[in-house]
Amino acid sequence: MNKKICVFCGSSLGNDKAFAAAAKEFSLEIVNQNLSLVYGGAHVGLMGLIADVVLSQGREVIGVIPKGMMTKEIAHEGLTKLHVVESMHERKKLMYELSDYFVALPGGLGTLDELFEIITWKQIGVHQKPIGLWNHNGYYDHLISFIDKAKSLGFIPQSLEKLILVESDFKRLLKRLTQKD
Repeated sequence: MNKKICVFCGSSLGNDKAFAAAAKEFSLEIVNQNLSLVYGGAHVGLMGLIADVVLSQGREVIGVIPKGMMTKEIAHEGLTKLHVVESMHERKKLMYELSDYFVALPGGLGTLDELFEIITWKQIGVHQKPIGLWNHNGYYDHLISFIDKAKSLGFIPQSLEKLILVESDFKRLLKRLTQKD
């Protein structure tokens, strides 16, 4: 059985084409690592791009989308499997259940919501699955600075490094996520 990586990322491409190009390379590395993809189920943005690349290489792609987002995010109809759930909470829960690893790519508030929920679940002991943050082109520099400040002020445990791996190189990030297998 193939291990599954859950990718949290934008439902838009952003306005810098470098992110889409990097996401394509990241997708090919998912294939090279013999991983299946779990993601938010949309056909748009970085989400759709990653799904299309992984699918084009003959790999399994599982989408999870809330019923209310079927038209807004334009559900991907060519997936190996598309789960339609009632709510965003059910989406995150099922993505968690289906996945062995998690990684956040550039994205917006939804990406941050998914990332922080999965980190919080790990922090409180719900799971011990590896979580990564791909800080491509410094996209998450300000978020990392915020977390460092919150740690220094005593609001986030100093052990955060044990909760999430941060890398700017996606190959190194995927290697670190999967190295315990």
